[in-house]
Amino acid sequence: MASEHNNGGSPLDLNVPFLLDQNQSKLQDLEAPANHGDDVNFRAASSFSKTCFNGLNALSGVGILSTPYAVASGGWMSLILLFAIATATFYSALLIQRCMVSDSNIKTYPDIGYQAFGKKGRLIVSVLMHVELYLVATGFLILQGDNLQTLLPSVEHFEFAGLTIGGKQGFIIIVALIILPTVWLNNLSLLSYISATGVLASLTIIGSVLWTGAVDGIGFQQKGKLVNWDGIPTAVSLFAFCYCAHPVFPTLYTSMQKRHHFSNVSTHFLYSIVLRYMLLGPRVIRVPFLQVMVVCFIFCTVCYASMAILGYLMFGSDVQSQITLNLPTNKLSSRIAIYTTLVNPISKYALMVTPIINATKARFSYHCNKRFLHHLIGTTVVISTMLVALVVPFFGSLMSLVGAFLSITASVILPCACYLKITGSYQKFNGEMVALSLIIVMGVIVVIFGTYTSLVDIIGNL
Repeated sequence: MASEHNNGGSPLDLNVPFLLDQNQSKLQDLEAPANHGDDVNFRAASSFSKTCFNGLNALSGVGILSTPYAVASGGWMSLILLFAIATATFYSALLIQRCMVSDSNIKTYPDIGYQAFGKKGRLIVSVLMHVELYLVATGFLILQGDNLQTLLPSVEHFEFAGLTIGGKQGFIIIVALIILPTVWLNNLSLLSYISATGVLASLTIIGSVLWTGAVDGIGFQQKGKLVNWDGIPTAVSLFAFCYCAHPVFPTLYTSMQKRHHFSNVSTHFLYSIVLRYMLLGPRVIRVPFLQVMVVCFIFCTVCYASMAILGYLMFGSDVQSQITLNLPTNKLSSRIAIYTTLVNPISKYALMVTPIINATKARFSYHCNKRFLHHLIGTTVVISTMLVALVVPFFGSLMSLVGAFLSITASVILPCACYLKITGSYQKFNGEMVALSLIIVMGVIVVIFGTYTSLVDIIGNL
């Protein structure tokens, strides 16, 4: 039996294809033995550039499709909230690293929860992440159904065994059947390389939307509203969903080469000044990891803001929960954007649900046939997410719920709370304690109002 610090790996660790140096190591088989839980172990460290790529791939996801809808919900002023959330989540990412520095036994996000609050802390962190993964995987199916219906509007229904199924519902079922074999794989290393196109996919979608607006005749004529107070909770929730990669960051940190060495004196001095203004000690935060976070958050925030501005200028208040649903399908640039949106979630679905499958397998006796058990659980997960997607086929509302309830909790509230507990900073009344307390309070407010708004929206559309 492994120690408490080695159990219950971070589920989002498998969401990103960590590409290590080929002459050093490769991703191990994702079906870990019983005494290792569902952790993914790495034999060697990853280079700075590959760590940046992994971080970008973690942060850049399908959330980019909903940023125009978020701005349409809250108005132009809601862009301020995008940058505020980006800043808060960047800050909390550094807090995660400081927690790891405090104890060498901390390797994963659940380990941080355990170090701060014991077994209950580990359980809370693990449950939140698994539920988040499950709902994001469900969102993938809804996303696919919406975009396939846009591409093939003439398909209004399917008939099977005397049953008539709506077009969108039929596409969701078809996509689930296509995805099903991918969750049967015990080794997802090949699939992880396919899903490594996440960063390129985001850039491709932005470029296609820009081309559609600038060249294909749609233009950027919409003015939009300055602020819509009723839509602010939805906007905040969707923006939070874009920055839900924090469970990945512990693995990013431990995978880095020479993460304890500063690159040069001038860089050390520069980042020390920055960190002092952010209430973080330069003796604790290591510059290479900080550089990775700076690169990832700046790049992704620019991408999210660019898509939000382009989409709102093009379609105004008529923009849908996924901007690809507004694009004219008779244009090549629009089709490229939609096809890119279709391929990426299919390749990532198995990576998202594998931690759920592994965690479920750990609850059963190891005397069972492992392959059969893996196939059975994987099939059950796919079928259950398909059923949820059929019952709640509202991508924007579901992602808003994930962002408000799960992303804010996992990416903002928990890092701050765990850091205060692990370091004992909650016992000291200083600027750092006040700042973190305010962030936690604001996070709780967002969780309450955002979750309520999302649930009301979902129930109202059922």
